[in-house]
Amino acid sequence: MNTSQGGPLRLFFYVNGFIMTTILAFIAAGIMTTYSSPFTSETAKAWMKDVNANQLFMHVIKSENHAFFPNQKSPDLYSISELTFELATNIQPTDIRTFVKSELPGLSIYDTEIAVAGYGTDLTTLPVESAPPMEVLLQERAIAKEKLQSDPGDGVTPVVPGAKSVFIYHTHSYESFIPLLQGAKSKDDAISSNEKVNVIALGKKLTDELAKYGIGVEHDQTNMTAELKKKSWDWASSYSLSREIVEAAVAENKNLSYFIDIHRDSLSRDITTTVINQKEYARLFFIVGRENKNYEENLQIATELNKKLEERYPGISRGVFIKGKSEGNGVYNQDISNRALLLEVGGVENDLTELNNSIKAFAEIFSEFYKKAEMVNG
Repeated sequence: MNTSQGGPLRLFFYVNGFIMTTILAFIAAGIMTTYSSPFTSETAKAWMKDVNANQLFMHVIKSENHAFFPNQKSPDLYSISELTFELATNIQPTDIRTFVKSELPGLSIYDTEIAVAGYGTDLTTLPVESAPPMEVLLQERAIAKEKLQSDPGDGVTPVVPGAKSVFIYHTHSYESFIPLLQGAKSKDDAISSNEKVNVIALGKKLTDELAKYGIGVEHDQTNMTAELKKKSWDWASSYSLSREIVEAAVAENKNLSYFIDIHRDSLSRDITTTVINQKEYARLFFIVGRENKNYEENLQIATELNKKLEERYPGISRGVFIKGKSEGNGVYNQDISNRALLLEVGGVENDLTELNNSIKAFAEIFSEFYKKAEMVNG
């Protein structure tokens, strides 16, 4: 072989190798961003979302011949080496969180966007979405009956309306509260299938309170732990199960217009409790999924309710949080309706009195919002 041809041949193989590497990178990124899985790279998602074809072309040209940009800063795009590294490892060298996020449980919550921050809300008080293993969920603790004193109420007997327009359900029906369970000490102990001490009790309370305002509620009280076990599904499939429940309800009752999924948070009492006019309340907050067609409308409703709550009960809300698939479910069944809410009520250390106080406050504000919306819609 003539050695004078070595340079052109090397350049030929280099250029072809570069082109093939770039094509393979796009194919890999496309696959990873098309199919959601635990292995999908967040870097790939972000890069594919922001990539610009013209910038990419100019970037490739510059990488081959720097004379094209003698006095100009290179386009703001990943270098091929950086891109390959980040796609392969999901680590961004400029963001130290990505070095440890996959290794430290809970650190990924710092990707949550705070749409509206309540009093005291910062990166250390963001909601935590997690659950114990299925074997823990299946365990049952004795309830602390002495803590289940009935709410004296306001003397108004609810008259259940015939028409049901609000659907209340509980994707994590097993979420309970430490003060209501015997021997419970940690957040992982706050699990129960007993509807007197888990979030189903809050759904019942809200159903009664809304009835006082003339709003009919259909309340689903499915034992989600039992249903998951029956289907041989784990905790991660909870939203798939609750989706089936919501879709069945919609198919049966076309009058349903609002959907409220009630949860409780896992953080401590100092974060989830507040005092308003010498009365203790379990703090509320809203979760809005970013990954669905109704995102903006549902965010608007959550934001409006949050605003009204704060105006009348300053400090009762921790805010409105937006979550994508990398931080949680990302949809939360909110694609089914543009009037879907995920409401978190208190945390693992709140007692029944504090929880009921907050449910009453929410019912008051929601009923006003509901009636105003109904008037506007005729």
